[in-house]
Amino acid sequence: MEPQPTKQSPANFSVDLVRTVAIVMVVLVHASGFPYQIPGEIDSAVMVNWFTSDIYGAIGYLGVPLFVMLNGSLLLIPAKSTEPMRMFFKKRFNRVGVPLIFWTAVYFVWNFGVHEIPFTPFNFEQGLLSGSYPLLWFLYMLIGLYLVTPILRPLVIHLERKKFTFLMIIWFVGTISVPLIRTFTAFSYNPLTFVFTDWVGYYLLGIYLQNTKVRSSIVYLAASLGLLVAVLGSWFMTALYGEQYTGFFHGYLSFNMIIASAALFLILIGIPRTKVENGNGAFNRLLHWTGQNTLPIYLVHIIVLESLHLGLLGFYLPYTHNLLIDVPVVAFITFILSITIIYVLKKIPYVSKLMG
Repeated sequence: MEPQPTKQSPANFSVDLVRTVAIVMVVLVHASGFPYQIPGEIDSAVMVNWFTSDIYGAIGYLGVPLFVMLNGSLLLIPAKSTEPMRMFFKKRFNRVGVPLIFWTAVYFVWNFGVHEIPFTPFNFEQGLLSGSYPLLWFLYMLIGLYLVTPILRPLVIHLERKKFTFLMIIWFVGTISVPLIRTFTAFSYNPLTFVFTDWVGYYLLGIYLQNTKVRSSIVYLAASLGLLVAVLGSWFMTALYGEQYTGFFHGYLSFNMIIASAALFLILIGIPRTKVENGNGAFNRLLHWTGQNTLPIYLVHIIVLESLHLGLLGFYLPYTHNLLIDVPVVAFITFILSITIIYVLKKIPYVSKLMG
């Protein structure tokens, strides 16, 4: 996460907007309970809930790609190419490494106390290798991207636009080909041809899109079609192959979600601040504060969400069992409680630096 000055420039506004939209989407997808498990008896209410979870899930899964593209657009800009590696890694350790250590410990305690997972040497070592809780995978992935950032910076500077476009095409084809071939054909496929795949492409895509001009009508159409494929594709895969394939088209690296994420990123960075800020000082401050604290909000929101579900806060939410209503209500409450907790904890000396 890049530091921002107190007084926002238009570029800083876009950063806060993308971050805020992304974290809301992450909370939404976790509140949606996607994929919705179909009970034994199917009726109209079940189908409404299934498609509701499907839609909310599709929207929510755009959040993490937005974060990665934004990081790429901030850290791979030519102006940062002369930053010494030592200084770069020191900043990354303070902003991601320290929070990873802190939240790893928090979730070890959470798993032991709430989920009653035994604190054995194996569980401890496994937690260190892959994260003491599933949501920590995001920080491990960021660390991997940061490790190659000093190598990618000169590449981005000296890469001609046509070659950069070609690189993005190679990444896109290589990334989407494996799951498509393995799922929809009987062929065995080892993608040795493609050595450039997965999240590093999103990282580079962020800086690539900064200099990309596309008509707004095409961008909005791409975002809409990408989400539509996710929603209807999940229905198709579930009906044809079973519930284990429900999330295929929701995957971060599926062709439609890459397209939808890129389109949404272009939409958000193209929104002028005058379209969002309306002279309401409180709203503007909230947007800016949220944009600066998405990492700790991301890391605490699961604890809040599980506490609501388990009644650990001393009350249970009055669920209607209609996901059209329950999901946005749960997401809203989770988000508000998360930012409140982070706001309070940020006031405590030293804790602020540990949380991110």
